[in-house]
Amino acid sequence: MLHVKIIDASKEKIDISKAEKFLSSSSFGAIIFFVGTVRDINENKKVKGITYDTKDTMVIKSFEEIYKESETKLKIKDKAVFIEHVKGYVDVEEKSIIIGVGCKHRDEAYNLSRFIIEEIKKRTPIWKKEHYTNLESEWLKGVSIQL
Repeated sequence: MLHVKIIDASKEKIDISKAEKFLSSSSFGAIIFFVGTVRDINENKKVKGITYDTKDTMVIKSFEEIYKESETKLKIKDKAVFIEHVKGYVDVEEKSIIIGVGCKHRDEAYNLSRFIIEEIKKRTPIWKKEHYTNLESEWLKGVSIQL
C-alpha cells in the first residue's frame, strides 16, 4: 500500500494526521514517521527559508520506484508507505517532507524508513534554493537527471 503526493506549499502544509490515518491498521506493530524540516543554519549561513522545485511526475515516479525496490531489497511483505514532499517556498521550522511507514515489526519499519529517505536524497529530482537572512539566495547541489 502506497500513498505519494507533492504538496504545493502556497496552498497547503504537510499534515502528519493524514499519514497517521493512512497507516492505521491493526496488522502493523510498528509505525514510524520521518519528518524533514527546514533548519536555520546550513554551511554557516543563516537560512530563512527554502524554495523546493520539482518535476512532479518525475518525483512521483521516483517515489514509486523506490517503494518497489524496497520490496526486493528489504523483503518486507506487509507494509504501508506514505510520502509527501512540498514544492514552493517553505519557512524555517516548517515541514518539507513526511515519510510514514507501517510494518509488522519495528526493525522492518526502521530499515524501510531509512531506505526510503536515503534513496530519495540520492536520486529524486527535487531542487532546493536556500534563502538567507542577508537577502542572498542560492541553488544547492542536487540530483542531476537527464530529461
